[in-house]
Formats: sequence, C-alpha cells, structure tokens
Amino acid sequence: MIYITGDCHRNYERFNTRCFPEQKEMTKDDYVIVCGDFGGVWMKDEPDREEMMLMDWLDCKPFTTLFVDGNHENFDRLYAYPVEEWKGGKVHRIRPSVLHLMRGQVFNIDGKRIFSFGGARSHDIDDGILELDDPFYKVKKRQFDREWKLYRVNHLNWWKEEMPSEEEMEEGRRNLLEYDNTVDFIVSHCCASSTLALFSGGLFKPDQLSAYFEEIRQSVHFKKWFFGHYHDNRNVTAEEIMIYEQIIQIA
Repeated sequence: MIYITGDCHRNYERFNTRCFPEQKEMTKDDYVIVCGDFGGVWMKDEPDREEMMLMDWLDCKPFTTLFVDGNHENFDRLYAYPVEEWKGGKVHRIRPSVLHLMRGQVFNIDGKRIFSFGGARSHDIDDGILELDDPFYKVKKRQFDREWKLYRVNHLNWWKEEMPSEEEMEEGRRNLLEYDNTVDFIVSHCCASSTLALFSGGLFKPDQLSAYFEEIRQSVHFKKWFFGHYHDNRNVTAEEIMIYEQIIQIA
C-alpha cells in the first residue's frame, strides 16, 4: 500500500493511530509519502532531543515514511546524509525506515513508478535574506521585525537549495527518458506554472521551478501528480492534486 499526505512542519500528529487507523494493517513494505516541508531535519545545526524522539517515533511506526523536500528544510544537514540507492533512485536515509526521496529520481515502489522532485520558492522572503555574519545583522533584524518585513536568515531558516540546480533538473530529465517519459505518479512540493495559475488566480507567481514542472507536465505521461506547499486539499485538475493534512491511499 502507498499513502500520501502534505506538509508536516515537524508536526506528525496525523500519523497516530487515532487519526490514521489504516496503519494497523500496514507493514514496513507499505509507505506513506510526504509532499515536502517534512521538518524532520529543520532549523537546527544539530538534532535536538525533540527531533530525535520524533524521528525514532516515526521509525517505530509499522510503515515506511518517505518524503520529498520542501522549502523549509535544513539543507545543510539534509544534504550531509550519505546518498544511497533505493528502489531505483537516490535517497538520504534519516532513519532505517524514514527516507528522503532526492530530486529527479524515478522509484519503483510497490509496482508503481514514482517521479520525485522536491523544492519550492519561499513566499515570505520578498523583503530580503539576512546574513548572520553581516556586522549590521542585529540592527537589520530589529528593523525588519519592527516593520513586519517578510525576510529570512541564510543558513538559519532559509537555504538557497530550496530551489533546484540545473544539474538536478537535468538529472530528472535523463531519468524520465529512461522510462520513456512515463510514470504512474509525480510527487513534488510545488507545481507547474499553468497549475499555479489555475488555482491561485495570479496570487502565486511562476518561477524557475514551476517552469520546469510545466515542461514535465507537457512532456511526461502520468496518472496523478501530488503536491503540497499551498496548505490546502484540492483537486486542481483530474490529474493534479494539492494535498495538505489529508492522508489518502494511492496504491
């Protein structure tokens, strides 16, 4: 079985047995996929006690937890994990049964081909990114806070790796070509530009990643595309599904 859900932001209450009783029939050969902003390696230079307990708790669940990255991950730490091959693609193994599905990979999971590609542009950085080593950092931060500016701090709560590199996008193209541009599911954090326009009415602007996803949308045959990021549950089209706190079975 494969289930899918949206952003967690380090809150895994939805995975307790009261909210998700289906897990009573699941094993480690069954999977729950999180569509970004997983939050397991988030905001800290080193794992704190809460993080360790949460990851151990997830690892003890009967199922295997998989996630693509969002725009609120600590990429310094996430990318420091060794890269492993798993079910046809590359992963970072956070715990034995908690795995990060890296960008541009095609996985063969439970008889389904799944293309994974995390990342998204943060919506709350319009007023800039502060640098911790800036001698005027504290002054700027006080000013930004006083004026309710939309900003983040580099390597503290924002990382440039929230947006993909050219190498990651090209690897995605190559891997899809190996499967004749045909998969069962696409799992991402944000979505294609045309999908964005359809549900946001111009509120969210297209960017480099949504343009890449538009290319994928036009060239790849897929049954369903699941994405998070926008904190809502909605069928945008028959094939493209925005997901947040729901947990739905897809296979």
